[in-house]
Amino acid sequence: MNRHAIDAKGRLALPARFRRQLEEGSVLTRGADHSLALYPADSWRALCDRIAEMPTTDPALRTFRRFLFAEAMPIELDSQGRFLIPQSLRVYAGLEREVVIVGLHTMIEICSATAWATMSEQLDADADAIIARLASMI
Repeated sequence: MNRHAIDAKGRLALPARFRRQLEEGSVLTRGADHSLALYPADSWRALCDRIAEMPTTDPALRTFRRFLFAEAMPIELDSQGRFLIPQSLRVYAGLEREVVIVGLHTMIEICSATAWATMSEQLDADADAIIARLASMI
Protein backbone atom coordinates (compact mmCIF):
# COMPACT_ATOMS: atom_id res chain seq x y z
CA MET A 1 0.00 0.00 0.00
CA ASN A 2 1.33 3.42 -0.98
CA ARG A 3 -0.01 6.90 -0.34
CA HIS A 4 0.41 9.48 -3.10
CA ALA A 5 -1.09 12.79 -4.11
CA ILE A 6 -2.83 13.72 -7.34
CA ASP A 7 -1.32 16.89 -8.79
CA ALA A 8 -3.28 19.97 -9.89
CA LYS A 9 -3.59 18.60 -13.44
CA GLY A 10 -5.14 15.33 -12.25
CA ARG A 11 -1.99 13.25 -12.68
CA LEU A 12 -0.89 10.50 -10.35
CA ALA A 13 2.68 9.23 -10.06
CA LEU A 14 2.72 5.48 -9.83
CA PRO A 15 5.21 3.95 -7.38
CA ALA A 16 8.27 2.58 -9.17
CA ARG A 17 7.56 -0.99 -8.08
CA PHE A 18 4.41 -1.07 -10.25
CA ARG A 19 5.78 0.60 -13.38
CA ARG A 20 7.46 -2.44 -14.92
CA GLN A 21 4.16 -4.34 -14.91
CA LEU A 22 2.65 -1.59 -17.06
CA GLU A 23 5.41 -1.29 -19.69
CA GLU A 24 3.32 -3.25 -22.22
CA GLY A 25 0.36 -0.93 -21.64
CA SER A 26 -2.49 -0.73 -19.16
CA VAL A 27 -6.17 0.08 -18.82
CA LEU A 28 -7.83 2.21 -16.14
CA THR A 29 -11.50 1.73 -15.29
CA ARG A 30 -14.04 1.84 -12.48
CA GLY A 31 -13.47 -0.66 -9.70
CA ALA A 32 -15.45 -2.04 -6.81
CA ASP A 33 -16.29 0.05 -3.77
CA HIS A 34 -15.86 3.32 -5.69
CA SER A 35 -12.21 2.66 -6.38
CA LEU A 36 -10.35 2.63 -9.69
CA ALA A 37 -8.80 -0.47 -11.19
CA LEU A 38 -5.60 -0.25 -13.20
CA TYR A 39 -4.94 -3.44 -15.18
CA PRO A 40 -1.68 -4.37 -16.89
CA ALA A 41 -2.40 -5.13 -20.57
CA ASP A 42 -2.12 -8.92 -20.17
CA SER A 43 -4.46 -9.01 -17.17
CA TRP A 44 -6.94 -6.77 -18.99
CA ARG A 45 -6.93 -9.04 -22.05
CA ALA A 46 -7.47 -12.13 -19.86
CA LEU A 47 -10.38 -10.44 -18.08
CA CYS A 48 -11.92 -9.34 -21.39
CA ASP A 49 -11.59 -12.87 -22.75
CA ARG A 50 -13.41 -14.33 -19.72
CA ILE A 51 -16.17 -11.74 -19.97
CA ALA A 52 -16.58 -12.37 -23.72
CA GLU A 53 -17.40 -16.00 -22.94
CA MET A 54 -20.29 -15.04 -20.64
CA PRO A 55 -23.85 -14.86 -21.99
CA THR A 56 -25.16 -11.48 -23.07
CA THR A 57 -28.67 -12.59 -22.12
CA ASP A 58 -28.03 -12.21 -18.38
CA PRO A 59 -29.11 -8.71 -17.24
CA ALA A 60 -26.57 -8.67 -14.37
CA LEU A 61 -23.74 -9.45 -16.79
CA ARG A 62 -24.87 -6.71 -19.16
CA THR A 63 -24.79 -4.28 -16.24
CA PHE A 64 -21.34 -5.51 -15.25
CA ARG A 65 -20.07 -5.02 -18.80
CA ARG A 66 -21.36 -1.45 -18.84
CA PHE A 67 -19.82 -0.79 -15.43
CA LEU A 68 -16.43 -2.14 -16.46
CA PHE A 69 -16.11 -1.02 -20.08
CA ALA A 70 -18.03 2.28 -20.31
CA GLU A 71 -15.18 4.40 -18.96
CA ALA A 72 -12.25 2.04 -19.50
CA MET A 73 -9.33 3.76 -21.16
CA PRO A 74 -5.74 2.96 -22.06
CA ILE A 75 -3.13 4.61 -19.88
CA GLU A 76 0.43 5.55 -20.77
CA LEU A 77 2.95 6.53 -18.15
CA ASP A 78 5.10 9.57 -18.82
CA SER A 79 8.86 9.59 -18.18
CA GLN A 80 8.22 10.29 -14.48
CA GLY A 81 5.75 7.41 -14.10
CA ARG A 82 2.71 9.69 -14.04
CA PHE A 83 -0.62 9.27 -15.80
CA LEU A 84 -3.72 11.41 -16.08
CA ILE A 85 -6.84 10.23 -14.29
CA PRO A 86 -9.84 11.54 -16.23
CA GLN A 87 -12.17 13.85 -14.32
CA SER A 88 -15.11 11.42 -14.59
CA LEU A 89 -13.09 8.66 -12.93
CA ARG A 90 -11.78 11.02 -10.25
CA VAL A 91 -15.38 11.96 -9.44
CA TYR A 92 -16.51 8.30 -9.42
CA ALA A 93 -13.78 7.36 -6.94
CA GLY A 94 -14.00 10.56 -4.88
CA LEU A 95 -10.34 11.32 -5.57
CA GLU A 96 -9.29 14.79 -4.58
CA ARG A 97 -5.72 15.02 -3.33
CA GLU A 98 -4.43 12.06 -1.30
CA VAL A 99 -4.94 8.59 -2.74
CA VAL A 100 -3.96 5.08 -1.75
CA ILE A 101 -2.46 2.69 -4.30
CA VAL A 102 -2.67 -1.03 -3.57
CA GLY A 103 -1.27 -3.89 -5.62
CA LEU A 104 -3.81 -6.70 -5.87
CA HIS A 105 -1.95 -9.40 -7.83
CA THR A 106 -3.49 -8.93 -11.32
CA MET A 107 -4.47 -5.30 -10.92
CA ILE A 108 -3.73 -2.12 -9.01
CA GLU A 109 -6.47 -0.50 -6.94
CA ILE A 110 -6.56 3.28 -6.51
CA CYS A 111 -8.89 4.84 -3.96
CA SER A 112 -9.26 7.93 -1.83
CA ALA A 113 -7.50 7.93 1.52
CA THR A 114 -10.91 8.22 3.19
CA ALA A 115 -12.28 5.20 1.33
CA TRP A 116 -9.14 3.22 2.17
CA ALA A 117 -9.56 3.99 5.87
CA THR A 118 -13.11 2.61 5.74
CA MET A 119 -12.02 -0.49 3.77
CA SER A 120 -9.12 -1.06 6.13
CA GLU A 121 -11.38 -0.91 9.20
CA GLN A 122 -13.78 -3.36 7.56
CA LEU A 123 -10.90 -5.64 6.63
CA ASP A 124 -9.63 -5.64 10.21
CA ALA A 125 -13.11 -6.46 11.51
CA ASP A 126 -13.88 -9.20 8.97
CA ALA A 127 -10.49 -10.72 8.15
CA ASP A 128 -10.76 -13.88 10.25
CA ALA A 129 -14.22 -14.75 8.93
CA ILE A 130 -13.21 -14.05 5.33
CA ILE A 131 -10.03 -16.11 5.62
CA ALA A 132 -11.93 -19.03 7.14
CA ARG A 133 -14.60 -18.91 4.40
CA LEU A 134 -12.16 -18.63 1.51
CA ALA A 135 -9.39 -20.92 2.80
CA SER A 136 -11.13 -23.95 1.33
CA MET A 137 -11.03 -22.36 -2.14
CA ILE A 138 -7.25 -22.12 -2.18
